[in-house]
Amino acid sequence: MKATLNDRVIADSTDIVEVDGYHYFPRATVKTEWLKKASKTASDNECPHGVQFYDVVIEGAHHPRAAWSYEAPRPSMQKVADRFGFWEDVKVG
Repeated sequence: MKATLNDRVIADSTDIVEVDGYHYFPRATVKTEWLKKASKTASDNECPHGVQFYDVVIEGAHHPRAAWSYEAPRPSMQKVADRFGFWEDVKVG
């Protein structure tokens, strides 16, 4: 499975975990050099799993909060520890 943005592959892996319709890629398969930590919102701070959103930045184009990971997942979300999810402009398939 791949996560792409404007025909650029951000992540590519067969080791995918699906939770609530979102597909999570292992950190090692993600081009983290294209991710920039986004400022946390009040809603982010309330997340029990310690969510951190990232802007995807490719060739100077910013795609706000298009990726995320959980920094301190509780047991119910432990299966997505050290993984990234994508949405908004990022196509996963």
